Amino acid sequence: MTEKDIQRINELYHKSKTTGLTSEEIAEQANLRNTYIQTIRANLRGNLDQISIQEKDGSVTHLKDVGQKRRRQDPKRAGAPDGPLKSEPAQNE
Repeated sequence: MTEKDIQRINELYHKSKTTGLTSEEIAEQANLRNTYIQTIRANLRGNLDQISIQEKDGSVTHLKDVGQKRRRQDPKRAGAPDGPLKSEPAQNE
């Protein structure tokens, strides 16, 4: 995600509030927003993976290991970083 992409997201937002968007621009906006959210999630995951917690007993727990263990135990979490967005309808199970 480049600064140019972020500027385009903002341009499309402002245009949507003033004159409206064409169907192509709506699709472009959705694609750019999804890419932006995926980038933010990947950056957050990278930052969290670098954190270690020292337990009371002196042992060290790496958050990366905790996240991987949880994703293995709960298949629903396996796609959590790339899961559905709030704007997308949730599938009924």
